[in-house]
Amino acid sequence: MFALARLGRLGLSVGMAAVLVTGLSTTAQAATGNIRYFNVNGQEFTVTDPPDNLCITLQARASSLVNETNKTVSVYLGTSCATFVTDLEPGRGVSHVGGPQSVRVIG
Repeated sequence: MFALARLGRLGLSVGMAAVLVTGLSTTAQAATGNIRYFNVNGQEFTVTDPPDNLCITLQARASSLVNETNKTVSVYLGTSCATFVTDLEPGRGVSHVGGPQSVRVIG
């Protein structure tokens, strides 16, 4: 009886270890490419290979923004991804939409 209980605990331990190893080995997803944007003075900024589903606050209010990644990018007026403006499919850009301050890659 004790041997059966010990065998059950061993199986449970091995199973939990496998779940932990598999869960920890997954990597965060990210878009491939750049989000390029320009402020009102024409200064260029770039976000390279942005992570999925993470709000990114831009360094400056954008006058124009181009999605050069392989995923759709949501554009927001406020910081912290507040006040949604539009979604930009890969290869699309937008200008003069009120000066976006943050973006999020839809993963």
